[in-house]
Amino acid sequence: MIRNHPGEELLSSYSAGSLPLGQALCVAAHIEFCGSCCQNLQRLDKVGGELLQQLNPAKVSCDVKNAVLKEIDERLDSIESDDHDVAYDGDSSIPVCLRQFVKTSYQNLSWQRVARSIHNIELFRDGESAKIELLKIKPSGSATTHSHLGDEYTVILEGSFSDEDGLYQQGDFLVRNSSDVHTPVVTLDRDCICLAVSEAPLQFTGFFKRLLNPFIRRRYLQN
Repeated sequence: MIRNHPGEELLSSYSAGSLPLGQALCVAAHIEFCGSCCQNLQRLDKVGGELLQQLNPAKVSCDVKNAVLKEIDERLDSIESDDHDVAYDGDSSIPVCLRQFVKTSYQNLSWQRVARSIHNIELFRDGESAKIELLKIKPSGSATTHSHLGDEYTVILEGSFSDEDGLYQQGDFLVRNSSDVHTPVVTLDRDCICLAVSEAPLQFTGFFKRLLNPFIRRRYLQN
């Protein structure tokens, strides 16, 4: 059962198309798991459409109109010839929004080890610093107690983990910021795979672990 959802403001921004790409990807993945947020999004889309209909149309020149129509035609031609029309033959449980990155299954990805029980694969960067990645943590594995130097958005894709605030399962959507300190621990039954968007590196809190923070920041900026 999904207990954690994006807030109304995030959903509204997603509906309006104004979210940064990484955040939008997290919301899209959550919506594929969550029927209630899907219904809320449809409601917001309807409200947005009604508001657009109430706006007075602006006058534009024929040159601008023709340029827009040409751009639309070119994009439609591109979509029609795109290989994405080919049926997806990978794991059907993978959200549609992630299938361009996960061609067959999570297990077949080129995971990179970042800690004893944690692997990741970076998907892309959004802007100068926001990092979008998949994380895989082994059963009973944990992350060192840490805080965040910026906002972090996480969607649970498979498995589950817990921290000081509760248990999170498939589809749960989490937002952490600089006021949060937690120690995620994966449950015993299976790997936990997450989609994560971080706008800044983690900040370890233990005395000895804090010595690693400069290295973590450099690694975050270099990757």
